[in-house]
Amino acid sequence: MTEFSDVRQYAPATQRNREPILQVLLDVLPPTGTVLEISSGTGEHAVFFAPQLHPRKWLPSDPNPAARASIAAWREQCPAENLLPAIALDVRDRVWAVEQDELQGIDLQRDPIGAIVNINMIHIAPWSACLGLLAGAQRILPAGGILYLYGPFKQAGKHTAPSNEVFDQSLQLQNPDWGVRDLDDVVAAAQTEQLSLVKTVAMPANNLSVVFRLEP
Repeated sequence: MTEFSDVRQYAPATQRNREPILQVLLDVLPPTGTVLEISSGTGEHAVFFAPQLHPRKWLPSDPNPAARASIAAWREQCPAENLLPAIALDVRDRVWAVEQDELQGIDLQRDPIGAIVNINMIHIAPWSACLGLLAGAQRILPAGGILYLYGPFKQAGKHTAPSNEVFDQSLQLQNPDWGVRDLDDVVAAAQTEQLSLVKTVAMPANNLSVVFRLEP
C-alpha cells in the first residue's frame, strides 16, 4: 500500500452497472484508439473497463482534484497497461486538454480518440455541461466517432419510472440547475453538433445507454 491507497473513493452504483455498460461498450466502441472518459469520478469504472477493452486505451478525466487522486489510487491498486493517467478536464471549457498537445506520457497521435464515454454526469451538472460535452465531442471525435452516455432520462417529457421522478426532485432540491434530462432535448442538442442518435439501450435501474455517432 502507498500514500494513494487512503484516497480511493467508492460509488456503490458502479458495482451494479459496470457489467451491463461493458456489454454495450463492447458492441459500440471502435476496435482501436483511445476512449476518453468524461467525469470519471471515483475511477472504479476506469479500472474495470480498461483491461476488458484492450487494445483500446482508456483515458479518464475529471475536473475535481479529489476525484483525480482517487483515480490515481485505483490505477495504482489495479494497474492495466492501457489505462492512462487521469487528466483535468471540464467539459464547459472552450478548449479541452486533449486539444492542446500538452499531455505528458499520452500519445494521442499514435492512438487518437475515437470515442467518448460519459456515465452519470449530465443529470448532476448544469445543462451547460451537457452542451459543452456535445460541443467537445463534435470538435474532437473523427467522422464516425462514438459518444456514449449513460444515466436516467425522461422520454417524451415524462419520467420512465416513479423512482426516477423522486430522484429528479431530490436533484433539483440540491441544485435547481440539476435534474434528469429529457432524451428529446439531448438528441436535439446533439444534432446541432452533427451527432446523430444511433440507438438507445434499456439498462438496469431504469437507466439508458444512449449512443451517438459523429457524422462526416
